[in-house]
Amino acid sequence: MPSLKLPLFLLASAGIALAACTVPSMPEAPDGAQFYAKNCVACHGASGKGDGVLAANLDQAPTDLTLLARKNDGTFPRARALSYVYGHPEQRNMERPMPQFGGAMAHDTVPVEINGVLTPTPRELAGLLVYLESIQR
Repeated sequence: MPSLKLPLFLLASAGIALAACTVPSMPEAPDGAQFYAKNCVACHGASGKGDGVLAANLDQAPTDLTLLARKNDGTFPRARALSYVYGHPEQRNMERPMPQFGGAMAHDTVPVEINGVLTPTPRELAGLLVYLESIQR
């Protein structure tokens, strides 16, 4: 019996070590769709075309999010979209037509390729990028 305890202990230790080394799962389009539904639909609409229920009350029409790639020579502008949604901490003025989503979510990041560089990106915004990329026309 003593000979069995050592291999079981080693097996359990190896399992714990493997669990500690797993890469966090990357968010997918459905994850981003949930964030979008909670935070973006009111202005950008369910379709992403800028026709949300609050759109008519805004001074500036919301961007048609389904045309971001088309307006960027067919390539989804990840860096520009991410920086706009995340927001710049020093640009907290009233001229910005939409809220900034960076701040508190910066502690839970995943690596997202932005212009060929793996960039730590808040998980929720990484999911939003995947979702926005999936609705391009």
